[in-house]
Amino acid sequence: MFRLRPALEGDDSAIRSLVKEGRINPTGLKWPRFVVAVTREGEVIGCGQVKPHRDGSIELASLIVTAEWRGRGVAAALIEHLVSAHKKDMYLMCRSSLGAFYERFGFRSVPETELPPYFRRISRLASLTEIFRKEAETLLVMKRFASEFHHREHRERGGN
Repeated sequence: MFRLRPALEGDDSAIRSLVKEGRINPTGLKWPRFVVAVTREGEVIGCGQVKPHRDGSIELASLIVTAEWRGRGVAAALIEHLVSAHKKDMYLMCRSSLGAFYERFGFRSVPETELPPYFRRISRLASLTEIFRKEAETLLVMKRFASEFHHREHRERGGN
């Protein structure tokens, strides 16, 4: 199986390789923010980070799992770990085809008019690029409302 742990400095090259393999935005890759999924042998098979932005928003970012480990719960474990450690509203950007996957974790699509400045700017830039049009995709910005999950967790633990 696999386990999750905070990234170590020696994981930096594996993180960068995964991000490149997944064709994910390579900016803002600071290994101390990452959590990695590793095999018993110590091979990094997945990673993700929570990236802060200047406007105060935070982003679930750089989430990628190696092809041979997809469909085995690695991404779900990374997402659950990362969102549980942050009690603020959290955004993410993904291909439109992945929207239903992230909805399982409480993320909802957000209209451009309700986005923080960083995400509004990226959304507008993405609409101008050919990358998504070639693949019949759009960039989807989603948000997970921390207050909604705080109340749900409280109810599940027997609170009112």
